[in-house]
Amino acid sequence: MATTVLMEALSPTMEEGRLVEWKKQEGDQVTVGEILAEVETDKAVMDLQARAAGVLLKQAVAAGATVPVGKIVGVIGAKGEDISALLPAAGAQRAAETPTRAVPVTAAPSAPRAPAAAVAPAPGTSPLAPAPSPAPAPATEPGAGRLRASPLARRVAAERGVDLARVRGSGPEGRIVLRDLEATPTAGPSSQAAPRLAPRADGQPYIDVPLTQIRKTIAKRLTQSIGPVPTFYLTSEADMERVAEARDALNAQSGEAGAKVSFNDIVLKATALALRQHRACNAWWQEERIRYWNEVHLSVAVAVEDGLITPVVRYADQKSLREIGAEVRDLAARARERRLKPEEYTGGTFSVSNLGMFDIEAFTAIINPPETGILALGRIAPKAVAEGSAVAVRRRMRLTMSCDHRVIDGATGAAFLKTLKSMLENPLALVW
Repeated sequence: MATTVLMEALSPTMEEGRLVEWKKQEGDQVTVGEILAEVETDKAVMDLQARAAGVLLKQAVAAGATVPVGKIVGVIGAKGEDISALLPAAGAQRAAETPTRAVPVTAAPSAPRAPAAAVAPAPGTSPLAPAPSPAPAPATEPGAGRLRASPLARRVAAERGVDLARVRGSGPEGRIVLRDLEATPTAGPSSQAAPRLAPRADGQPYIDVPLTQIRKTIAKRLTQSIGPVPTFYLTSEADMERVAEARDALNAQSGEAGAKVSFNDIVLKATALALRQHRACNAWWQEERIRYWNEVHLSVAVAVEDGLITPVVRYADQKSLREIGAEVRDLAARARERRLKPEEYTGGTFSVSNLGMFDIEAFTAIINPPETGILALGRIAPKAVAEGSAVAVRRRMRLTMSCDHRVIDGATGAAFLKTLKSMLENPLALVW
């Protein structure tokens, strides 16, 4: 008997998925657990597995289509089996969910045209753990014939008419990412350029690009946060001279080949230890109750190709600086490739976002519900400060905490920041 293949909820918050690529074609034999397709969820690109054995009799949706959870994407059955009873619904769904291409709208001839302006490319690396720049490698896996490209790169290439087989990828294992398309010529004057790649040369005033799943989720969750959550902000400034000295000493011990400890690793460790002392800030708002966590699981904001994701360092208060650093680097690298597992980006109890490496002095971050606090880190910069009757130049860093006032009061948040600042200014407290 034929079995329908449904779009599964591959992450806890997934409501729909975009079928990136079919791994099995109609007529192929499949076994239980075999990968049928790659699906872009709200957080990652994941595998859709076969739940029945047989032959893939029908691909009910095309690659690139966005499908709600629970809807049919294919049919598995015996070779030659009549599946006509299943096809009408699948066929109608396929027609309704064919991916929409970006269509530019031309202004009326009499309308004035604004001069084209170059727009900066989307970030392709994590602000917390920047990836090295490997030498370009072929995007096709040797012997496999499979082209490796991120979902966003595939979509933009389709819109521009670029043959990905002719593009050399600079991502991990030769994967093509968005930045690889910046210098790639389009198929001709009529090709549609992505809005973040280059200025338009054909006079079109703008181009509409469909939302990716991660961008949809970011928009939805931030709308849930900034409106309903009564947020207030607390800002403090820490002297980072002793942290800098401690970091230099640790890295000198590790030698050239050893993994280096970053300022971010030290701040994460200090934050985790401070949260252990201030459980009121390590909490979830759950409408009818407040959950105060005895465990510290830090969500770390990482910029990915088309948005932001917060992988979680679990039991951060119990880990060493080197363990935290290694875990953040690993999570950030797999986040950029959209290969995190759901359990690796859910369950955080408090968030940290760092934009200091982008020369940002200070900023306010948006709380990630159900968490009730997030710490925003600015750059470490030399400043003139008073030391008694003299003036000295010290390296300083701004810390801004966003607080959900339903759980964290002003004095509560201030006490947490005071503890955190004390730990950073006296880093021996991190190993006490």
